[in-house]
Amino acid sequence: MVTKHQQILDYIRSLPLGTQISVRKIARVLHVSEGTAYRAIKDAEREGFVSTLDRIGTVRVERKEKAQIERLTFAEVVRIVEGTVLGGREGLHKSLGRLVIGAMKTESISRYLNPGSLMIVGNREQVQRMSLKSGAAVLITGGFTASPMVERLANEYQLPLISCSYDTFTTAALINRALYDQMIKKDILYVEDVVQEQSLATLTPTHSVRDYYHLVEATGHSRVPVVDRNGRLVGIISPRDVAEADSSASIARFMTRHPVTVTPKTTIASASHRMAFEGIEMMPVVRDRHLVGVLTRQDVIRALQIMSRQPQVAETVEDVVVRDFAAVQASEGQVLLRGQVTPQMTTSGGTLASGPLTTIIQEAARVCLRRVRHADMVVENMTLYMLRPIPVDSTIDARAQILDYGRRYAKVEVVIEDEADAFAKALLTAQWIER
Repeated sequence: MVTKHQQILDYIRSLPLGTQISVRKIARVLHVSEGTAYRAIKDAEREGFVSTLDRIGTVRVERKEKAQIERLTFAEVVRIVEGTVLGGREGLHKSLGRLVIGAMKTESISRYLNPGSLMIVGNREQVQRMSLKSGAAVLITGGFTASPMVERLANEYQLPLISCSYDTFTTAALINRALYDQMIKKDILYVEDVVQEQSLATLTPTHSVRDYYHLVEATGHSRVPVVDRNGRLVGIISPRDVAEADSSASIARFMTRHPVTVTPKTTIASASHRMAFEGIEMMPVVRDRHLVGVLTRQDVIRALQIMSRQPQVAETVEDVVVRDFAAVQASEGQVLLRGQVTPQMTTSGGTLASGPLTTIIQEAARVCLRRVRHADMVVENMTLYMLRPIPVDSTIDARAQILDYGRRYAKVEVVIEDEADAFAKALLTAQWIER
């Protein structure tokens, strides 16, 4: 039985791209309450099927695949530059291919125009018309508006015509920063990237323990999700739960209720940490309490291996801090990272800030732990002792040494020093994450 919530989501997916959506319209068409329609629209927005924009409304858009995540839509450009749509609303769902700044003679612009581009220009009407006729959207900077003829062209070609109050340089910088952020997000793996929605081996609370054993024998999976008749997860059954149970008894008496779950939007790193902390081999994947898949430890290990092989296309803050630190020769059993404190890493007083310092300490501990075990780590606890401030332009060493380690946890000591003094000492407790 399909719920009203799922019916609304299916209806939204069936709408053509660019269709405007409203709570009242969906409530009227599908004969549901406005509250139900609102919740479904918000879920669709989280899944990427619709986008809500100021002064425009909610629009059906194309869901981005992982390979396309670095491409912005024109609707997102409107939000980024806080712009106003003057025409071509039907094309807001289209993806932005490249930016072109109209800072040249009109006759020289045509060679840079192609479909999917975004022309950033001021109040130059001839350039605006030329861009639209070439298949490029137009972003007018400086708060200028467009003539009725340009607006008519934008509507005719279904290409967004946007106006914003920023100058050209600020506008291009805002869009480039958004593209950079998208590229960083592209490198992050989520549960939905490794778990495919498929028919699953499940049981219902009315099944018997005997049915559970038959299913385990047929599938080879020992942990089985338990769902109700609507497909909602109600529990997990495992061999430990039914070790002493009668084979004819209902599994409802023995299953583990309220199991640990993840959603498709949970990051693999977070799911891996949860699995290691809880000591479990499998976690159900749920969307709106409905079971959509299962995540196993093998899925996580495979995903982490893929992440380690992929090239880094954009730098995070952590990358910027540690990129100038390199390993140098150290005593046996120790790791030594050496680098310089740059101005970007300092406070307003010219000393190394606590954030970059913590990042350097964790990187030294991570490199040290990888010498003894090919695994990633998550810091559970860190005690930091600041002995003296670290001035800008100093060349410092991060010396790490393992104090103790076991199957799940490790303890590492890290000392930040130069040739003469020790600046800080830290003791970390880290949890292993198999790669």
